Amino acid sequence: MENQLYPLKFKPVLKDKIWGGTKIRSVLGIDFSPLPNCGEAWVLSGVDGNQTAIVNGFLAGNDLNELVEIYMGDLVGDAVYERFGDEFPILVKFIDAADYLSIQVHPDDELAAKRNIGYGKSEMWYIIDADPDSELISGFSRKVDRETYLTHLHNKTLRDILNVEKVKKGDVFYMPAGRVHALGPGTFLAEIQQTSDTTYRIYDWDRVDQEGKSRELHIEEALDAIDFNVYDDYKSKYEQNKNGSANLVTSPFFTTNLISLDKTLGKDYSELDSFVIYVCVAGSVTLVHDGTTEPQIALSQGEAVLIPAGIDRVDIIPSSPSEILEVYIA
Repeated sequence: MENQLYPLKFKPVLKDKIWGGTKIRSVLGIDFSPLPNCGEAWVLSGVDGNQTAIVNGFLAGNDLNELVEIYMGDLVGDAVYERFGDEFPILVKFIDAADYLSIQVHPDDELAAKRNIGYGKSEMWYIIDADPDSELISGFSRKVDRETYLTHLHNKTLRDILNVEKVKKGDVFYMPAGRVHALGPGTFLAEIQQTSDTTYRIYDWDRVDQEGKSRELHIEEALDAIDFNVYDDYKSKYEQNKNGSANLVTSPFFTTNLISLDKTLGKDYSELDSFVIYVCVAGSVTLVHDGTTEPQIALSQGEAVLIPAGIDRVDIIPSSPSEILEVYIA
């Protein structure tokens, strides 16, 4: 029993960004000094060079992918291990946008494989908080072809053909690979995505850093990645399910549910051949697994915990009304 797998917590990897703010510290309580500001906190990552290390229990100090290599299907699920091998397939971040992110796009799995850059990058956003009149860009507002797109890009009128969405707390957006997008100022969110750090930056609002340098653009690389279609709905619809799981996003890459609770909730994962990630986006809870009273794991806003595939039952005990994202691969 001593060396049995247990729910795992991680030390976040913090990212200084030109557009970052201070909410990762003021809202989540994560100290990002000596960074001047912090755009992203990667709270669970298997990305090479940015792996998160375990901070609790006898496995403390190990990187995430080291554990996948050792425990394989016992950690991630047999089907997941068969599909992804020793690389953990999900990356979890908190993002604080104090300014506009670049207008960007990510490749899909097919294009990423063709370019030998690992996996593609589909992602979803759960808005934790938003300033009044906050907005984001998601996809096109009308169907365009490459030539029209390039004309607007060259003329710096790209925004004219992009779909702009007002955002508020609790909104959900799924960003499949190929969808042009950008977060706007005042948005604070949790992001669930494929394990990939490939971003093609299309337009960066002509801004420069403190040394007067602009960031690199990837206009040519982006062209083959962009989905030029227009869609009816860019915001995901869902219904709250108090003291249960409400489905937010179901995709080939991950399923994400929202658990809102104010009393103890028992979850049975005996039929699920996958790990489960809990991401606390409001409040705090205590986790008790497989019906035992020990060990207990405390989970607060801004933290993620990885429930190994071998754990069949988890009781979630809130200390106050709380919200958790529940993530797995179906």
